[in-house]
Amino acid sequence: MSLRLYNTLTRQKETFEPIDPLSVRMYVCGPTVYDFAHIGNARPVIVFDVLFRLLREIYGAQHVTYVRNITDVDDKINARAAERYPDLAPEIGIRRLTEDTAAQFHKDIAALGVLEPTVEPRATEHIVEMVALCNELVAKGHAYVAADHVLFDVSSMADYGRLSNRSLEEMEAGARVEVAPYKKGPMDFVLWKPSKPGEPAWTSPAGITTSGRPGWHIECSAMAGKHLGDVFDIHGGGIDLAFPHHENEIAQSRCAHGTDVMARVWMHNGFLQVEGEKMSKSLGNFITINELLETGKFGGCQWHGRVVRFAMLGTHYRQPIDWTVDRLVQARATLFDLSFLHGVPVADGPHPDVVAALSDDLNTPSAISIIHGLAKSAHRNAETAAVLKATLQFMGLYGDETQVELNPGHEARTVDTAKVEPLIAARLEARRRKDFKESDRIRDELAAMGVTLKDTKNKDTGEIETTWEIAR
Repeated sequence: MSLRLYNTLTRQKETFEPIDPLSVRMYVCGPTVYDFAHIGNARPVIVFDVLFRLLREIYGAQHVTYVRNITDVDDKINARAAERYPDLAPEIGIRRLTEDTAAQFHKDIAALGVLEPTVEPRATEHIVEMVALCNELVAKGHAYVAADHVLFDVSSMADYGRLSNRSLEEMEAGARVEVAPYKKGPMDFVLWKPSKPGEPAWTSPAGITTSGRPGWHIECSAMAGKHLGDVFDIHGGGIDLAFPHHENEIAQSRCAHGTDVMARVWMHNGFLQVEGEKMSKSLGNFITINELLETGKFGGCQWHGRVVRFAMLGTHYRQPIDWTVDRLVQARATLFDLSFLHGVPVADGPHPDVVAALSDDLNTPSAISIIHGLAKSAHRNAETAAVLKATLQFMGLYGDETQVELNPGHEARTVDTAKVEPLIAARLEARRRKDFKESDRIRDELAAMGVTLKDTKNKDTGEIETTWEIAR
C-alpha cells in the first residue's frame, strides 16, 4: 500500500518516499504560548496527529520522529506578560506566562485525543543554533547586518517565493507594510533584532555588540535542523503559514545548509470559519479549545474532546471548514451510536480499507464513511466490532467512553418543550424569507437547548417540514 500526499511545493499529489524508511521525520509548527489556543489552532494539531498515527502504522512507531515546537519568545508574549504581570520583573512574568500557557495547551489538546510528539523543542532552548544559523547566512552572503539587526537578503535567493507561488509584486506589497530604512530590499526579513529594555536578550550574532533576540522564522529553521537534520521528509502547518513563515524557513535553511530543499513534502491544512463567518473577537465568534470543552459558550453546552475531533475530521484537511454547532451535534450523535463498543475487546489493528483511505492524502471523510459501513454489521458480528473499535482508536476517535462521558454536563440539561414549536415555526418563516442567518441562529439556539432538528420536503406540497427530538 503506497502513501500519497499533496505537496504544496509541487502542487500535486505524490507517492511519499521517505529519505530513510527507518527514520521518517516530520516537523509541524506549534503554538506561540501567550494565550489559550483557539479552535483554528486545533485543526493542524488534529490533522497532523492523524498523519503521525498513519506513519507509525506504515513504518513502525519506532521509525517515526514527529517534532512540534513551542514558540516561547515573541512580541505578543512580551506584551501579554507585561499586561498580566505588571508588578513582576519582565523575565519572571514572561516565564510564568509561557509555562502556564503551555500547560493549558497540553491539557486542552490531550482532551482531543492527540498523541504527544516525539520531540517538543522550545525556542528559548535553541538560541545557540539560531545564532549559528545567522552567522552562517552572513558568512555565505545571504544575510547582512544593519542597525543591530541581522536581515536575510531575499535578492540572494533566485527562487524565493516558490512555495507560496507568489509574484514579485505580491510579495513586495506585503513586505512594504513593515518597510524599514535599514533594509536593502523591501522583502528582506529579520533574523535577529535588538532587544528593548525588559525584553528577553541574548548575545547577538555577527559581531553585534548589543544584546538581542531571534526573529520568528529563524526559530523553526533552527529547531527543525537540530532535531531532524538539514533535509527531512515532511513539514506541516496551517495554510496561513505558507507565506511568509514557511517561505522564509525554506530560504534560511536552504541557504545556510546549501541544500535544494528543506523538507521534501510541504503540507498545509485549510482555513477555518465559524458559522459561515471569519472567526474574530470583534464578531464575538472567537472560540478557544478550552471554551468548547469546558463552557457553554458555543452551542450552550460542553463538548467532549472526541466529539470535537470527529467533527474536525469530517472535512478533508486541505478544504476550508465551517465550524458549526450542527457539525458538533452530528458528530456527537455518531459517537453515541458507536458507544455500543464500550467494553468490547480490541482487534490487533485497524481495518485496511480505512488505512487505505487515509493513505490517499489523509482522506478522513472517506475513512469515516467506511467506519459507518462497518458499524452497520458490527452490532451483530463480534469480529467486526473488534476491528471497528481498533480502527476508531487508531484514528483517535474513541477511547472506550460511554454516552454519559461523551456528553459532559448532560445530566443538568433540560428541554423546555413549550418553547420548541414556536422556535421551529420562527425558523421556518425565516427560511421562507431566505433569511438564512436568522434561520441558522434559531437552529443553534435549539441545539443549545438540546434539540436536534430534521428537515424533510413534503412530496405533495414541496414545503419543508421539520421534526425534532431531544439530543441523546
